[in-house]
Amino acid sequence: MPAAIEIEGLTKVYGYGVDEVKAVDALELTVDQGEVFGFLGPNGAGKTTTVQMLMQIIFPTEGNGKLLGKPIGDIMAREKIGYLPELFQFHEFLRADEFLDFHARLYGIPASRRADRIASVLELVGLGESAKSKIRTFSKGMLQRIGIGQAIINEPDLLFLDEPTSALDPMGRRDVRDIILDLRDAGTTVFLNSHLLSEVEMTCTQIGILNKGKLVRVGDMESMVKPTLVVDIKVDGLNDETLERIRDLVASVEIDGDDMKVIVRDEDQVKMLARMIMDSGAEMRQFTPRKQQLEEVFLQSIEESS
Repeated sequence: MPAAIEIEGLTKVYGYGVDEVKAVDALELTVDQGEVFGFLGPNGAGKTTTVQMLMQIIFPTEGNGKLLGKPIGDIMAREKIGYLPELFQFHEFLRADEFLDFHARLYGIPASRRADRIASVLELVGLGESAKSKIRTFSKGMLQRIGIGQAIINEPDLLFLDEPTSALDPMGRRDVRDIILDLRDAGTTVFLNSHLLSEVEMTCTQIGILNKGKLVRVGDMESMVKPTLVVDIKVDGLNDETLERIRDLVASVEIDGDDMKVIVRDEDQVKMLARMIMDSGAEMRQFTPRKQQLEEVFLQSIEESS
């Protein structure tokens, strides 16, 4: 089975000479079928530019890639791809069902299947009762939902979602998360651009972090986040000698006044750390071991690559 996405040396340069800006820099990436891939990065990192090159909205300066085993732009592959851009503008004069019918016709879905498919998608995105409503009457959240509807009307094998929950309230974000999980269970590959790290952490199986056009970290969520243990500590009167011993023992120490964030290598170090602080005579007001969060991994990756 070919990978859902294969990218080789994908590069996008804007401008010339001193005005040249490299938005995406020699990107190499493979996403297997059936994964939910979270594509993360600060504003201007090149995330949307990457997706637009894969969708042939813009063309790369260098490099190439494949989607569903076919070269970028292959018509047969595009029939099995769905896409919701971050900035969209839909036909406001159409009703919701007319809008989805229009996109179903573009995909060549036969008339015998269109009505059932449209009704199913409207229910899935929470717009079943708004089928006959004009799109011009929709709220931002409803527009986001109908956008997801048009992206999945063709039952895609590969789905690109660029900030799909940006206009949604917490209930709406939960609904979109459930849709993504259902698609994953059905075998659909989802490529998700999002700045909401909590959403990514709950839905994605793989993540890639982009900074200044370069992929600085990539891997599965399990290995990237869960193995790292963090201890949040509040302590008064910790002497310099004990602090140095702690630094020698653990992977890293961050100090902000009386607050410490310590990254340890294993659970045995958690016990040793607590004992060292208590034996030093310092007053320990908080000692909370936890798993490292995706936000911390993200910030660390961006800082190290800047």
